[in-house]
Amino acid sequence: MILRIIPPLTRCRRATLLQYSQIVTYQLCKRQKTDKSVTTTSRTELDTNVKPIGEKVKETTKTASYLGIILLGVGVTGALFYAVFSELFSSKSPNNIYTKAAKLCINDSRVQIALGEPITVYGEENRRRRRQHVSHVTYEKNGKKHLRMQFHLKGSVRKGKVQLEMQENDAGKYEYRYLFVEVEDLLHSTIVLEDNRSQDATLPSFV
Repeated sequence: MILRIIPPLTRCRRATLLQYSQIVTYQLCKRQKTDKSVTTTSRTELDTNVKPIGEKVKETTKTASYLGIILLGVGVTGALFYAVFSELFSSKSPNNIYTKAAKLCINDSRVQIALGEPITVYGEENRRRRRQHVSHVTYEKNGKKHLRMQFHLKGSVRKGKVQLEMQENDAGKYEYRYLFVEVEDLLHSTIVLEDNRSQDATLPSFV
């Protein structure tokens, strides 16, 4: 049997192994320090980006407040548009009733002859001497709504006062109960354009 004798480590080999061991140990220590630094940096960035709960609550409250203000503004604007639309375009609005009644009066040949053309339509005079206000009153009788109104006419010869009353029919729409023009002449003539009061049991007095 042949025995292979391993020669003992020389001083040179021992020095080489020692240096290699030191290098490996240094690299391991360096890597551990680098890993710790990366972990610390990540935690710092994470802690910096995360906002406290108090700030989150404040931001949420501000957002909710702004949203509430916006919704309130939209609601008020919608209500104003609805009010304007109802006033201008609704068949039951005083403005619409006034416009239609005025057209009926100034286009009536009897009114044209009595007052003289051209004919101007105006409302009651206010403190600023403006005549845009139209006097009217609404009330309910026998479960149906009524509206009374008066305004003025001025022709080239005479003046006149318009008296009218509207009442709801069975369909819920307004129709004339009466519409006439009181002429300011010596005889205080009255020109009747609509008169449906005979359908009532009683005749209420005029405005």
